[in-house]
Amino acid sequence: MTDTLAVAGGRVLTPELDVREADVLLDADAGEILDVAPDLSGEADEVLHAEGGLVIPGLVNAHCHVAMTLLRGYADDEPLETWLREHVWPVEGELTADDVRVGAELGLVEMIRSGVTAFADMYFHVDEVAGAVERAGVRARLGHGVVTVGKDEAAARADLDESFGVAERLDGAADGRVRTAVMPHSLTTVSDELLAETAERARDADVPIHFHLNETTDEVEPVVDEHGVRPSEHADDLGLLRGDTFVAHGVHTDATEMETLAERGVSVVHCPASNMKLASGMAPVQGMLDAGVPVALGTDGAASNNDLDAFDEMRDAAMLGKLAADDAAAVSAESVVRMATEGGADALGFDAGRIEPGANADLAVVDLDAPHLTPEHDLVSHLVYAARGSDVRHTVCDGEVLMRDRDVLAFDEAAVRERAQEHAEAVVERAEA
Repeated sequence: MTDTLAVAGGRVLTPELDVREADVLLDADAGEILDVAPDLSGEADEVLHAEGGLVIPGLVNAHCHVAMTLLRGYADDEPLETWLREHVWPVEGELTADDVRVGAELGLVEMIRSGVTAFADMYFHVDEVAGAVERAGVRARLGHGVVTVGKDEAAARADLDESFGVAERLDGAADGRVRTAVMPHSLTTVSDELLAETAERARDADVPIHFHLNETTDEVEPVVDEHGVRPSEHADDLGLLRGDTFVAHGVHTDATEMETLAERGVSVVHCPASNMKLASGMAPVQGMLDAGVPVALGTDGAASNNDLDAFDEMRDAAMLGKLAADDAAAVSAESVVRMATEGGADALGFDAGRIEPGANADLAVVDLDAPHLTPEHDLVSHLVYAARGSDVRHTVCDGEVLMRDRDVLAFDEAAVRERAQEHAEAVVERAEA
């Protein structure tokens, strides 16, 4: 007999962003939604109670470096290039596989607690991240980040080969919840020769590509100076832009680039908190949406955010989007909810981000019983402007309960925090020795 789970007694956010009273019936074996209708609890083997709550699609963190939780608060208040080269990269050079596993587990606990059921991650020691994902029960699009600047030809090629090796080796891990991509860091940290090779090999292997694009002016000006075209045009010339490519940031993207990205079907992952903290700029999100560019939402790493709370990111996206457009109507609550759900799922290639029969059984229950969520004029507005990650009561992925009544089931949270503190202190001590 198929194991079924009913998320029952609450209200449901529909794909049209309407709210209605209904239960959600899940097939826990197949990991998909069976039905959305009233009074389904009697058909289920197990019931997850959602009274007083709003059932929403699981949130998608479409750009992250999850193990960077170990660097949370370590190197704040620095511009991106200084932050990376003088602080972050030296410490990352000391990270061991065990460090990455511990940092990933801490980040996964944090994301599950805020209703995130899928994320994309660019890092190294990716097998350790995949192991943490398998244990946690979430979905992930994982890749080894390639940086060739400062490396000789042999080391640079080895780094690229590692990214393809990871993509082949880990795709389909964790009962299919792990998918992979090839992830060159950016157009300015990987040589043109290897970027072109990445595009060709990825096309032949049918592997998606993910990289940072136009995060700062320092990522734009060198490309324009050397090639006479904007970075998106150069990436297109190299063959990097295609329907399964997704890029992070897009802060300094002009109208011509938006047209190119839209034509190629490339998703842009907006990371507003990181962009603000590092003073990278304000991404023209409403312009992208108007141009037909698919937009998703990401937190970036906890070292530049400094948390992985997707609700914080939704609020930041809406607020910053209005400021960037000089228009209070820009980047509406509805558009941000879509960015954080189906937009992220589409970017990562998951059949998720919406609550309807046949979709992945990925969802969260937001507890509405709080002063900051009262009164209830508009619950979509509340999700973006008022809700917090701590309001999430349950998190479900692939039909399995990951958090029940704010208790993350796969991990001993206190033990994860204790190990993370120990590993964070040790890696900083090694780096500063």
